[in-house]
Amino acid sequence: MTAGAGVGPDGPTGVGGDARTLADPLAEALRVVERAADVGLLVRLMGGMAIRAHAPDWTARTRRTEVDLDFVTVSRDRGAFFAFLETEGYTPDRQHNALFGRKQGYFVDVPRNRPVDVLVDTLEMCHRLDFGNRLSLSIPTLPLADLLLTKLQVVRINRKDVLDALVLLAEHPLGPNDGVPDSTHGRGTISIPRIVDITANDWGWWRTVTGNLEKLAQFLATDLGDDDLDVGVGRPVRFDPVEQVEKLRAAIEAAPKSARWRLRARVGERVPWYNEPEEMGHGL
Repeated sequence: MTAGAGVGPDGPTGVGGDARTLADPLAEALRVVERAADVGLLVRLMGGMAIRAHAPDWTARTRRTEVDLDFVTVSRDRGAFFAFLETEGYTPDRQHNALFGRKQGYFVDVPRNRPVDVLVDTLEMCHRLDFGNRLSLSIPTLPLADLLLTKLQVVRINRKDVLDALVLLAEHPLGPNDGVPDSTHGRGTISIPRIVDITANDWGWWRTVTGNLEKLAQFLATDLGDDDLDVGVGRPVRFDPVEQVEKLRAAIEAAPKSARWRLRARVGERVPWYNEPEEMGHGL
């Protein structure tokens, strides 16, 4: 063992690590969700570790040196979860949390240089995604449809986000509901009704999601590398991503659109249909 490494109840904590946290970011993210549930808090994983939770051996992800953890909770549990993170070894950015904590908290596992973002109720980036009562439908991550939407809402989508969206589509069925609630007991489903409900009622969401699905289709046709969707377990992906993208696009296009959607569609791209995400500074 390297000099200076601690040993916690779950094994080595790593050089300079806090004995309350785990060195492996995915294991630590899952531990936080489980411990939070044990004390009655509704917390779910999102972001890169949520993608890894659903595709733990996907080589495109395991090659990345990511340590950030991203969680979402509900407003009624916000204060208790913030306090819980402190007891678990995370240092709060008190200035940030005082200013923005009602919608987003920020913490750091200082010895591991591990940032933690906590969203409360909603994601507000290029588009607003309200989680409402959705968090209770899946554990340990956001429901798959919502997790996919966090990627498809990015107007300037990059290669990493494209691949994250594709692996979700390639490893999970599209269906009429969210599937098995606990991913440790089976594979969840990407709910078509959840996605269509958003895109059929908000033209801006529709414009961004359909545009990004077109980019996914183009990437599959021209840029997909041999190992980009290597899920690392000696088998091909479960679903043809080309067919999955087309199936989702067809469902979105076929859905009846609301009066609000049709009214906004008349304006089209003459007026911006998305927000520019704000960068929030941190004091830690």
